[in-house]
Amino acid sequence: MRRLSLSSREVSSCRKQRRDSPVNCVAMCGDCVEKEYPNRGNICLENGSFLLNFIGCAVCSKRDFMLITNKSLKEEDGEEIVTYDPDLCKNCHHVIARHEYTFSIMDEFQEYTMLCLLCGKAEDTISILPDDPRQMTLLF
Repeated sequence: MRRLSLSSREVSSCRKQRRDSPVNCVAMCGDCVEKEYPNRGNICLENGSFLLNFIGCAVCSKRDFMLITNKSLKEEDGEEIVTYDPDLCKNCHHVIARHEYTFSIMDEFQEYTMLCLLCGKAEDTISILPDDPRQMTLLF
Protein backbone atom coordinates (compact mmCIF):
# COMPACT_ATOMS: atom_id res chain seq x y z
CA MET A 1 0.00 0.00 0.00
CA ARG A 2 1.42 3.34 -1.07
CA ARG A 3 1.11 6.27 1.33
CA LEU A 4 0.12 9.64 0.03
CA SER A 5 2.06 12.47 1.57
CA LEU A 6 1.42 16.16 1.13
CA SER A 7 4.04 18.84 1.28
CA SER A 8 3.58 21.64 3.80
CA ARG A 9 2.68 24.01 0.94
CA GLU A 10 -0.10 21.65 -0.24
CA VAL A 11 -1.46 21.27 3.31
CA SER A 12 -1.42 25.04 3.75
CA SER A 13 -3.20 25.42 0.40
CA CYS A 14 -5.89 22.88 1.43
CA ARG A 15 -6.40 24.63 4.77
CA LYS A 16 -6.61 28.00 3.03
CA GLN A 17 -9.28 26.77 0.62
CA ARG A 18 -11.46 25.67 3.55
CA ARG A 19 -11.07 29.01 5.35
CA ASP A 20 -11.65 31.26 2.33
CA SER A 21 -14.99 32.98 2.70
CA PRO A 22 -16.75 34.28 -0.43
CA VAL A 23 -18.23 37.77 -0.34
CA ASN A 24 -19.67 39.15 -3.57
CA CYS A 25 -18.03 36.24 -5.46
CA VAL A 26 -14.54 37.23 -4.22
CA ALA A 27 -12.71 34.75 -2.00
CA MET A 28 -11.24 36.24 1.16
CA CYS A 29 -8.40 34.54 2.99
CA GLY A 30 -8.67 34.08 6.76
CA ASP A 31 -5.15 32.59 6.94
CA CYS A 32 -3.56 35.96 6.13
CA VAL A 33 -5.06 37.85 9.08
CA GLU A 34 -4.55 37.72 12.84
CA LYS A 35 -8.27 38.16 13.58
CA GLU A 36 -11.17 38.03 11.12
CA TYR A 37 -13.40 41.13 11.10
CA PRO A 38 -11.94 42.78 14.23
CA ASN A 39 -14.22 45.27 16.00
CA ARG A 40 -12.85 48.75 15.20
CA GLY A 41 -15.46 50.73 17.15
CA ASN A 42 -16.16 53.91 15.19
CA ILE A 43 -13.03 53.91 12.96
CA CYS A 44 -14.47 53.70 9.43
CA LEU A 45 -11.79 53.81 6.74
CA GLU A 46 -12.81 54.77 3.23
CA ASN A 47 -9.54 53.36 1.92
CA GLY A 48 -6.35 51.79 3.22
CA SER A 49 -5.48 48.59 5.06
CA PHE A 50 -5.19 47.69 8.75
CA LEU A 51 -1.65 46.29 8.54
CA LEU A 52 -1.44 45.51 12.27
CA ASN A 53 -3.96 42.72 11.63
CA PHE A 54 -2.01 41.35 8.64
CA ILE A 55 0.12 38.26 9.43
CA GLY A 56 1.46 37.79 5.92
CA CYS A 57 0.32 36.30 2.64
CA ALA A 58 -0.67 32.65 3.05
CA VAL A 59 0.35 31.94 -0.56
CA CYS A 60 3.81 33.55 -0.89
CA SER A 61 4.58 34.00 2.86
CA LYS A 62 5.61 37.65 2.39
CA ARG A 63 4.44 40.56 4.53
CA ASP A 64 4.39 43.67 2.38
CA PHE A 65 2.14 46.59 1.47
CA MET A 66 -1.19 45.97 -0.26
CA LEU A 67 -2.42 46.93 -3.70
CA ILE A 68 -5.82 48.59 -4.17
CA THR A 69 -7.69 47.11 -7.13
CA ASN A 70 -11.25 46.89 -8.46
CA LYS A 71 -12.33 50.08 -6.69
CA SER A 72 -15.92 51.05 -7.39
CA LEU A 73 -18.24 53.78 -6.18
CA LYS A 74 -21.98 53.51 -6.56
CA GLU A 75 -24.95 55.37 -5.16
CA GLU A 76 -28.14 53.66 -4.08
CA ASP A 77 -31.01 55.61 -2.53
CA GLY A 78 -28.76 58.45 -1.35
CA GLU A 79 -26.13 56.09 0.05
CA GLU A 80 -22.57 56.01 -1.27
CA ILE A 81 -21.01 52.55 -1.33
CA VAL A 82 -17.27 52.21 -1.95
CA THR A 83 -15.93 48.67 -2.50
CA TYR A 84 -12.47 47.53 -3.47
CA ASP A 85 -9.92 44.77 -3.03
CA PRO A 86 -7.36 46.77 -1.06
CA ASP A 87 -5.79 43.80 0.47
CA LEU A 88 -4.28 42.25 -2.61
CA CYS A 89 -0.77 40.86 -2.04
CA LYS A 90 1.73 43.09 -3.83
CA ASN A 91 3.96 40.11 -4.65
CA CYS A 92 1.63 37.31 -5.82
CA HIS A 93 -1.73 39.19 -6.22
CA HIS A 94 -3.51 36.87 -3.76
CA VAL A 95 -6.83 38.45 -2.67
CA ILE A 96 -6.76 38.77 1.11
CA ALA A 97 -9.97 40.73 1.66
CA ARG A 98 -12.69 42.87 0.10
CA HIS A 99 -13.26 46.25 1.73
CA GLU A 100 -16.72 47.85 1.84
CA TYR A 101 -17.35 51.38 3.10
CA THR A 102 -20.73 53.13 3.12
CA PHE A 103 -21.75 56.73 3.74
CA SER A 104 -25.27 58.11 4.01
CA ILE A 105 -27.20 61.00 5.51
CA MET A 106 -30.20 60.12 7.67
CA ASP A 107 -32.17 63.04 9.12
CA GLU A 108 -29.56 65.25 10.86
CA PHE A 109 -26.79 62.64 10.94
CA GLN A 110 -24.03 61.34 8.70
CA GLU A 111 -23.72 57.57 9.00
CA TYR A 112 -20.58 55.61 8.15
CA THR A 113 -19.98 51.84 8.10
CA MET A 114 -17.01 49.66 7.23
CA LEU A 115 -16.81 45.89 6.72
CA CYS A 116 -13.58 44.11 5.80
CA LEU A 117 -11.96 40.82 6.83
CA LEU A 118 -8.64 42.60 7.40
CA CYS A 119 -9.67 46.13 8.43
CA GLY A 120 -12.63 45.04 10.56
CA LYS A 121 -16.16 46.20 11.15
CA ALA A 122 -17.17 49.63 12.42
CA GLU A 123 -20.03 52.12 12.52
CA ASP A 124 -20.09 55.82 13.24
CA THR A 125 -22.78 58.51 13.35
CA ILE A 126 -21.99 62.23 13.32
CA SER A 127 -24.43 65.12 13.62
CA ILE A 128 -24.49 67.60 10.74
CA LEU A 129 -25.87 70.28 13.06
CA PRO A 130 -23.52 72.72 14.86
CA ASP A 131 -24.61 71.26 18.21
CA ASP A 132 -25.15 67.51 18.40
CA PRO A 133 -28.72 66.97 19.75
CA ARG A 134 -27.57 63.73 21.42
CA GLN A 135 -25.09 65.69 23.54
CA MET A 136 -27.57 68.29 24.78
CA THR A 137 -28.89 67.97 28.31
CA LEU A 138 -32.51 68.37 29.15
CA LEU A 139 -33.33 71.47 31.18
CA PHE A 140 -36.39 71.13 33.38
